[in-house]
Amino acid sequence: MGKARKIKPSKKGSNLPLDEQIANDSYAKKKNRVKIRLRQDDDEKFVDSKLSEKILHQARKQQVELEDEIGSSSGIKEILTNQLIDKDDNSDDDALPEATAGDVYEAIEVNEEDEKALELFMNKNPTPRLTLADIIREKITEKHTELQSQFSDNGSVQLSDIDPRVKAMYEGVRQVLSKYRSGKIPKAFKIIPKLKNWEQILYITEPSTWSAATMYMATRIFASNLKDKMAQRFFNLVLLPRVQDDIAEYKRLNFHLFQALKKALFKPGAFMKGILLPLCESGRCTLREAIIIGSVISQNSIPMLHSAAAILKLAEMDYTGANSIFLRILFDKKYALPYRVIDAVVFHFLRFEKDKRELPVLWHQSLLTFVQRYKSDISSEQKESLLKLIRSQSHSKITPEIRRELQNAKCRDLECEQPAVDMDE
Repeated sequence: MGKARKIKPSKKGSNLPLDEQIANDSYAKKKNRVKIRLRQDDDEKFVDSKLSEKILHQARKQQVELEDEIGSSSGIKEILTNQLIDKDDNSDDDALPEATAGDVYEAIEVNEEDEKALELFMNKNPTPRLTLADIIREKITEKHTELQSQFSDNGSVQLSDIDPRVKAMYEGVRQVLSKYRSGKIPKAFKIIPKLKNWEQILYITEPSTWSAATMYMATRIFASNLKDKMAQRFFNLVLLPRVQDDIAEYKRLNFHLFQALKKALFKPGAFMKGILLPLCESGRCTLREAIIIGSVISQNSIPMLHSAAAILKLAEMDYTGANSIFLRILFDKKYALPYRVIDAVVFHFLRFEKDKRELPVLWHQSLLTFVQRYKSDISSEQKESLLKLIRSQSHSKITPEIRRELQNAKCRDLECEQPAVDMDE
């Protein structure tokens, strides 16, 4: 048990009687320190009520004047021209510095030998690439043909054209979109996805003249407001041609266009059907395009069903070097794929057993990634077939790794087998 604490006698007033000293030590005394509190009211200045009323009055007055301006057609055109058009017409399309694009995907160095090897597997007669303008022309031609077949008198029926006032307004919007860098987008453009003839209205704005920042904002708007089928058409007819043209011209992709591809993945089904699969089906996807678009897929999460459907389609279509890049990227996501997709991928590789062409390194890399990720999902027969395949299609550095993975694989049919039960016991 600890010692009792001694009470020290107070030095102050030690000459006092004992009873007064005890009384003084029992109660706390008030110190002579003076606390100084600084008032902050003097430093802070507030707007008085009279000045507030003047500010609100001027704000209401400006709002009324602005509404009067917007009420007239000339006011709309003036506002679109003065407030939303960037004053620096000669500025570059990139609102962000070029170094920003390097933070998104790695610098691409394409080897000429690799490009020549991929050209052997490209389609010599690719399907022509359709744009929004081509689709609109086809629709107008079909409409004319339909009306002419229904009525004998061609002059009695005319196509319902767009209201001239609407057309003039969207022509003004077109000028804004061609020079847009940042800030608010015209409200007339935001309502396009809600229109029935949105393709015709979009055609008036000439998407080929849009700035890169406009394409990013448009992808955000259309991806969030259109259904999957309509968003797929926008991605395929507007976004994909712009991405391909930008890569072909500058050997890299504008940062805003890269961000637009990422926004397009918010509708993964439309992205796969509108960008990835048409790009590979065209047979003219370059190595640079595959790497850049593949980096978008690798950096973002995609639902398994959409990825599985894309893998199935890529495995069944005619082979190009780009197929191997996209397959390898999707394999690296380590999905739990259905056996139907696994079987389609195995047959995809087995098709090249008797191919006399020298397969590119990308093909061997995709096969290695597949056996690393899904060696336990293949059957024993497929395992033997793949081992036979790599005897005819081999690579000095990659094939030994593929063989080692296959030899150590526990196939799906062997894992499902139950040990035999001895009935004599």
